[in-house]
Amino acid sequence: MPKDTSIKKILVIGSGPIIIGQGCEFDYSGTQACKALKQEGYEVVLVNSNPATIMTDPETAPRTYVEPITPEYVEKIIARERPDAMLPTLGGQTALNCAMALHKAGTLEKYGVRMIGADAEAIDKGEDRQSFKDAMMRIGLDLPASGVAHNMAEAWDIAKNVVGNYPMIIRPAFTLGGTGGGVAYNKTEFEEIVSRGLDLSPVHEVLIEESLLGWKEIEMEVMRDSADNCIAICSIENLDPMGIHTGDSITVAPAMTLTAREYALVRQASFDIIREIGVKSGGSNIQFAMCPRTGRLVVIEMNPRVSRSSALASKATGFPIAKFAAKLAIGYTLDELRNDITKVTPASFEPTIDYVVVKVPRFTFEKFKKADERLTTAMKSVGEVMSIGRTFKESLQKALRSLETGRWGFGFDLKDPKNPTRDEIAAKLAVPNADRIFWIQTAYVNGWTLEEIQDLTDIDPWFLDQLKQLAEAGMKLKELDLLEAKKMGFSDRQIALARGCTEDEVRAARKAQGVVPCYRLVDSCAAEFEAITPYFYSSYGEENEARQTDKKKIMILGGGPNRIGQGIEFDYCCSHASFALKELGYETIMVNSNPETVSTDFDTSDKLYFEPLTLEDVLNICDQEKPDGVIVQFGGQTPLNLAAALQERGVPIIGTSPRSIELAEDRKYFSALLDEIGLKQAEAGTATNEDEAVEVASRIGYPVLVRPSFVLGGRAMMIVYDEKELRTYMREAVDASPERPVLVDRFLEHAMEIDVDVIADGETSVVGAIMQHVEPAGIHSGDSACMIPPNRVSVGMHKEMMRAAKELAAKLNVKGLMNCQFAIKDEQLYVIEVNPRASRTVPFVSKSIGVPLAKLAAKVMSGCKLKDLGFTKEVVPPYYTVKEAVFPWNRFPGIDVVLGPEMHSTGEVMGIDADPEVAYLKSQISAFNALPKEGLVFISVSDRDKSIVTEIARTIAKAGFDICATKGTMIHLLQNGIECERAYKVHERRRPDIVDRIKNGDIVFVINTPGSHDAREDEVAIRAAAVSSNISYTTDLSSARACAAAMLHAKNKETHVRTLQEYHAEAMAEYQN
Repeated sequence: MPKDTSIKKILVIGSGPIIIGQGCEFDYSGTQACKALKQEGYEVVLVNSNPATIMTDPETAPRTYVEPITPEYVEKIIARERPDAMLPTLGGQTALNCAMALHKAGTLEKYGVRMIGADAEAIDKGEDRQSFKDAMMRIGLDLPASGVAHNMAEAWDIAKNVVGNYPMIIRPAFTLGGTGGGVAYNKTEFEEIVSRGLDLSPVHEVLIEESLLGWKEIEMEVMRDSADNCIAICSIENLDPMGIHTGDSITVAPAMTLTAREYALVRQASFDIIREIGVKSGGSNIQFAMCPRTGRLVVIEMNPRVSRSSALASKATGFPIAKFAAKLAIGYTLDELRNDITKVTPASFEPTIDYVVVKVPRFTFEKFKKADERLTTAMKSVGEVMSIGRTFKESLQKALRSLETGRWGFGFDLKDPKNPTRDEIAAKLAVPNADRIFWIQTAYVNGWTLEEIQDLTDIDPWFLDQLKQLAEAGMKLKELDLLEAKKMGFSDRQIALARGCTEDEVRAARKAQGVVPCYRLVDSCAAEFEAITPYFYSSYGEENEARQTDKKKIMILGGGPNRIGQGIEFDYCCSHASFALKELGYETIMVNSNPETVSTDFDTSDKLYFEPLTLEDVLNICDQEKPDGVIVQFGGQTPLNLAAALQERGVPIIGTSPRSIELAEDRKYFSALLDEIGLKQAEAGTATNEDEAVEVASRIGYPVLVRPSFVLGGRAMMIVYDEKELRTYMREAVDASPERPVLVDRFLEHAMEIDVDVIADGETSVVGAIMQHVEPAGIHSGDSACMIPPNRVSVGMHKEMMRAAKELAAKLNVKGLMNCQFAIKDEQLYVIEVNPRASRTVPFVSKSIGVPLAKLAAKVMSGCKLKDLGFTKEVVPPYYTVKEAVFPWNRFPGIDVVLGPEMHSTGEVMGIDADPEVAYLKSQISAFNALPKEGLVFISVSDRDKSIVTEIARTIAKAGFDICATKGTMIHLLQNGIECERAYKVHERRRPDIVDRIKNGDIVFVINTPGSHDAREDEVAIRAAAVSSNISYTTDLSSARACAAAMLHAKNKETHVRTLQEYHAEAMAEYQN
């Protein structure tokens, strides 16, 4: 069937910010969809609140709205644009929930907009727990014994009369990544999880089902078109058994342990399900569980949309699911579409792969010290890596060394536990955790049998046997033949450690014996047809399918797995580098291990190497490709950590030199440089041990900001107020050494922090933007809201920052991007730090000013001049943009949400408007911290904040809100003529206390700043209650002031929506005047 010509304009809904459970997979999917629809001649309108994505680039869709993804704002866009159709199946749960809300409100009918990809009935059938259960029973498929509850009374009835025995699984409806769900082993946990799940489900519904803990979990990615053609794209098997969210499990494609008959059963069941649910034109992800003893197959759930696993399946097979899903949604059938890899086979050919793909999740529990690290049905990982190998063993080792956690493979490295006890091993095996895969290696090394490990983990014996073979090979790695070791995925570093030599010596020995990697093509059809697209993975002892050309080549090193401190922003920069260099005629080569991203899309670069970002793997690719230049400055800390070693080995690094990047981190050099150009820095020193740190702090005075050198995301950064805290930090938080000293800075209290992004070519420096932080200095820049252009910076300070940034770029010989962080205190400018590389702010700045800085920087790094590129002066937009951070607090119940110098956010959103208060208001809505319009505001601040809170409270009262406060704050407000009522702290033992009132929904907004140590327990309870009850809050007075101003401003003001392209045209008109 040809495409639907009755449709002219399509609204695509994005997924919003990167959060746990909904990562940048949907940026990849949405970008694919927009490109596919544009290719077919449709006018694409996009709404997405995330500035860090390729999806919100103005080139991706001709009309881009960076606005909150809420029914209210999307209706404004629909009213303005009048699209014929809406595609909601490529923006994760956010898009699906928004589309369903618009459908139920009658908005789509009112404006004549129809859903494509999946209609409302199919979405409801797939997402509503009871509807799905009824549908499965109609087609004779088995489900766990279960019931759907809408309140605690119904939940207890189901627990007693339907399910019967603990443990029980609780799954909220219409949530993502298992949010609010869990495993209840007793009545207390049951009540806690059900209560939380009902609160977090937008339809107040949870499914309570029998436990299938220990069963195999299988996922199927399937597609169906309007002619009822169904294909299975990929089967994915979890290495971990049921009970762990699939996003937190190690997964393997294709499924390894199913018999041919079992696979046929799962495949047919998938087709039956997608037909019964009614997905007529698109992709779906379906999850099954299989009892390893009886073979009983049950259906767990189905996503009637492109899912998190769809990106993995696309990268694993080379079959672009999102692209084809978009084309099926507009009427094409699978047989009418060509496979992008072969260019000759139709899309109706099911992909077949003759290699093994392994995905390993990336966790950041170190950022959340008191978080529960046990893995359950609620997802906790923040990113993932993928690897491809000829065998499971090879692929797993490659994935484990891609994680950026200091592991070199399946153990046999410097992080193996020293002399663990049997009880310690047993505890780590029995309770699912992020490191369990390494504890399996430890168990084998310490003499455990496969049966003993299987008894504690319920992992399938096939996987455990493969791991046993790896462990046995690792124990004799010193004598193992080099080719045999490499075929099993052992890294040069592992071999060097076993042999007592250096990595370079192992590399030389390998090359002398001809043991070098071969590069195989991902072809989607098990080599039956020639693959046109150069998408490679490495292996040993195989045919080399790498292709050579005569073009000049530039290699771009990606950022590896998403984690807190290094997110999608760096992938954005890498993708832009590839686009820019292709425009200049270079052959671009991307190296990355992250399956979620646009950079690893097969058509982003001329060649893609899906490989670990380690010195060994990158050097191997350099040997194969012999690039004319390598870019290390765009992928965050991952490639920067390799820069010096690559340069030492003759790899041509282009742009700002690794030496300049290191010098910016060198305290003594940098201090001398600041003195030379007349810039101040807070007093500081370096320490290589505990006593040195105390001596430095005593000299410069407390409080001090302490942090290790060479880190990203403020890892292990802390504000310390006395010697006792400092000694504890030095002993427990860092490993100080002469090579890695700890930096000790005088902390500038109550200072305003500023970010400045600069682009330089060695002759000309241009400031991209000056970003004014909303929160005070001391809160990590990645966690702080910030505004472009600044509205609280004096003309004098503005000029001084412009001068400072340009002189720093010149002195550090920057060729590309640079980020400067300044603090302003008492009209004095202080330099906090300078990073002569791409920073996480680049996408936000680019979207704010309408200039693609990363693209320009890549061209500069290849030799172009800014004058020739037409960018020689600062763009000051005649509107305001606000970046706000998004946090994963609801994934880690009970932890304190107060912000500090260590980064905790997983993603970001942008608000944009001609009015700064409205831009801030929009950013809060998009960041799930929507500001209320009326109700009771709770205020409780520390003694040092009472004088500042007075005007904030007055603004809130002026906006028509009522105020309640704890005793000390209440007395202060009453003394200043502000009406408020008393609220009781938990420790006062008066009920209802403030936590009761928050949980009961009496409070609409919380202002609570951290006070004394004694008050801490009360404060944590207040802030945790606000998070769990989904009530907006703030923990510092700078953001409280901004929230109060926005609440007052928005009281009687209608908000409007405009496209990014319209804003940018306005900015360019001013720039050219």
